[in-house]
Amino acid sequence: MDRRNIEDRRKSPLATPTGLKPEATADISGALAALLADTFALYLKTKNFHWHMSGPHFRDYHLMLDEQGDQIFAATDAIAERARKIGGTTIRSIGHISRLQRLLDNDAGFVTPRDMLAELRDDNLRLVSFLRQTHELCAAENDVATTSLLEVWIDDAERRAWFLFESAQSAD
Repeated sequence: MDRRNIEDRRKSPLATPTGLKPEATADISGALAALLADTFALYLKTKNFHWHMSGPHFRDYHLMLDEQGDQIFAATDAIAERARKIGGTTIRSIGHISRLQRLLDNDAGFVTPRDMLAELRDDNLRLVSFLRQTHELCAAENDVATTSLLEVWIDDAERRAWFLFESAQSAD
């Protein structure tokens, strides 16, 4: 393949077949891109706290955050692929994530275990609210497959928030 063909292919529009209207595809894939950015931000914060956990409950919290990080990371591919399946696009870089994410980073040099758990609980609950907003959008556009996936992700995030809440009761 010559250089001109490669450049032409890069410029060609994606033509993924979908039963959704173009406006619905744009709105839903945009919402999914923001969710994906938030999911990556939550994943990295969860791993940050996993790596920097300390204190008498270290092992329990360290393992819980590792499990939660794995679950969060597993959702990233499904979110991105759902956007592509409906004919949309998704994030392309860390910079793109930082422009879209709504969950805040935590770059503090030290965070107490109780504060780590509380912050992750709040972030998971905030993610639930973003997931519900996206669910409403998808339901209005009759995107049954995306609404179904969102329901699972909502349940997963609520479960993580519950575990974090209960664990924080005995933190520090």
